[in-house]
Amino acid sequence: MKSMAWLVLLAVVSGAQAGEEESTPCDNVETDQQTFECAVFNKQTAERELKSAYDDLLQRMREQYGDEAGLQSRIESAEKLWSQLRDADCKVETHAEQPGSKAYQAALNSCIAQRSDERSEYLRSLGPQNSEEPAPED
Repeated sequence: MKSMAWLVLLAVVSGAQAGEEESTPCDNVETDQQTFECAVFNKQTAERELKSAYDDLLQRMREQYGDEAGLQSRIESAEKLWSQLRDADCKVETHAEQPGSKAYQAALNSCIAQRSDERSEYLRSLGPQNSEEPAPED
């Protein structure tokens, strides 16, 4: 049950981050079912953002370097290995929950969402950045 308190905290934080933009399943989480739905939503959102960050990175690298020394292949390999590590780490992190239960699935989804968000930030930090701001004049 300790992890359920952590999940409720995550749901509250996620709901606060959504702000007034739009209603999400993470708004006003009060039940285990709502916690589960919030975790599913967060995982789906994080995975969409991760795919976008990954696609953006590939595009930036292609534009900047073409396919020097198989760079795209190395990025793809790194992403596959990272995904395997994320999934394995999250299975370890959720060891206290009964596999197959909603609490387990909510904890797993929350872990995957958190790790995916971190990876998205990392991918966005790599390579040349597209900036719409003009370069400062001397």
